[in-house]
Amino acid sequence: MKFGQMSIESEKHILKDPSEAIEYCYQMGWSDGLPVIPPTEEKVQEFLKYVNFNPSEVILVEPVAGRIVTAEKAAVNAVMAGCLPEYFPVVLAALQGMSEPDFNLHGATLQTGGTAVMAIVNGPIVKKIGLNSGTALFCPGNRANSTIGRALHLVLWNCTGNRPDQLDMTIMGHAGRYSMCIAEREESLPMQWNPLHVERGFSKDSSTVTVFTALNPLQTGYAGSSDPKEILINLADTLLSLNPWHRELLIVVSPEILNHFSDAGWSKEDVSNFIFKEARKPARDFRRAHKFRYAYQDHQAKEDTMISILESPSALQIVAGGGEGGTFITVVSPYGIGIYSKSITRKITTD
Repeated sequence: MKFGQMSIESEKHILKDPSEAIEYCYQMGWSDGLPVIPPTEEKVQEFLKYVNFNPSEVILVEPVAGRIVTAEKAAVNAVMAGCLPEYFPVVLAALQGMSEPDFNLHGATLQTGGTAVMAIVNGPIVKKIGLNSGTALFCPGNRANSTIGRALHLVLWNCTGNRPDQLDMTIMGHAGRYSMCIAEREESLPMQWNPLHVERGFSKDSSTVTVFTALNPLQTGYAGSSDPKEILINLADTLLSLNPWHRELLIVVSPEILNHFSDAGWSKEDVSNFIFKEARKPARDFRRAHKFRYAYQDHQAKEDTMISILESPSALQIVAGGGEGGTFITVVSPYGIGIYSKSITRKITTD
């Protein structure tokens, strides 16, 4: 059977005009609170044809509720989010990453803390589809970033029951639940520094997406010195508000700071080792603040034992991003310090 002969199985609704269709989506609860693009059969077919996927192919299964997300359902929600067809390979790869057991889709996205699914895109597809890796990186304004991130959350909203009237029990959450997608600014990396996807075993000319369960980001930065030690001491002080022994911790570092690291000849390993040693405080301080919640290996640590925010230097994931002319670092902590959810990197198939 040729692709063009495959039928769309989703229920069809006949409405007079686009504005009525948008309002109907609100009435049916298919919107995240913002207007959605009505998903016509023609548009959904266009998305599926772009990736050459059978509409019934299973992309993701909610592991507890057992709800199935097919390529067709993914396409419907990508259309609703405002994606273009050329963004859809990124959406599919991200959803496939979210389906892996180590990501822990159910536990990581339905706990009371309200984590968002963050997507980090690497490789040639960044320029091909116009993803933003620079100025206003975490802000609105770029269609690819905004709609890809939104599509992932609309799939959860409409297909897996991740919504307040069903399975979601989030107490507060954060705005990343609308959309949280960035690209790495690979051209700003110092020489000898590898981008995220290369560190994870992919070739530099591969396109990948990494999915990460993200708590509300923290922004820090120090403009008073070009000395990496002084910049990182400032960062370490910010990290001391977190729980100890993170198995994963993401930092997005602006080009100006990366230039300082480059000028001083610092490697990624130098940065990670320095933070591992510097971002630590006595066990008494963690215990007093009840910060041992996720820490199982050393509850009985002596009061003056120095304990790090990182389980090891390799727990620090360093990504380049953001605009010029400012020394800023964004810190993103994962659900449960990375014990209960592991970031996943998947290759994006564009052929």
